[in-house]
Amino acid sequence: MAAALLLGLSGCGGSGKSGDGKTPGGPAASASRAPSAPAPSAAPPGGDAKPASGDVLPGMVGAAAARAQLAALTTGKPGTMAGYSRDRFTHWAEQGAKCDTREVVLKRDGKDVAQDSECRAVSGSWKSLYDGAVVNEASKLDIDHMVPLAEAWRSGASGWDAAKRKAFANDLVRPQLLAVSAASNRSKGDQSPDLWQPPDKSSWCQYGRAWTTVKSHYGLTVTEAERAMLTTMIDTCAA
Repeated sequence: MAAALLLGLSGCGGSGKSGDGKTPGGPAASASRAPSAPAPSAAPPGGDAKPASGDVLPGMVGAAAARAQLAALTTGKPGTMAGYSRDRFTHWAEQGAKCDTREVVLKRDGKDVAQDSECRAVSGSWKSLYDGAVVNEASKLDIDHMVPLAEAWRSGASGWDAAKRKAFANDLVRPQLLAVSAASNRSKGDQSPDLWQPPDKSSWCQYGRAWTTVKSHYGLTVTEAERAMLTTMIDTCAA
């Protein structure tokens, strides 16, 4: 596995967690699951939603709709990290049948995924959207939060209650969660699109639409630089 890029204060540390505070995959990660709690009706955790044809993420909108969503987002300056902890965003939540959110995403995003009696992915194949890498071991995958937890905190989630933060961290309906190579996820950390872009530019259309859709649904703010880069990404979509 490629070495992880160490970020700054909100980047990767020596704890084996990504800059977004996400624990690397594998059986150990799946074994430690947060207790389930009802999600608020405003942001339901959803079920095993399937992506639409042509997209690898569920809940995507077209380029025109994404542009309209982006135009409607409130511009703001990044908030502080004061009070932030990844533990304020309970994940991974139980999803039934001994599965947690991580395992649901691994099953959804992979091909020929086999699971054991504890719902852990024991075999399969995954193509990482960010870098195009093909991964054949679940332990080498991270489940990325499209809008990272720390970025959400800085753009409005600091004012949410615990139930809404849990729903955000486990959202299977909107394009918020996807299985990607651990190396790409950890290079992204908690950075916004103006600071980090997927190295595979063919993913920019999906990335820009997904980020915008998530921020629009949850009422999060964007910076001017973030808006400009999202515009660039969405403009890569075919007409």
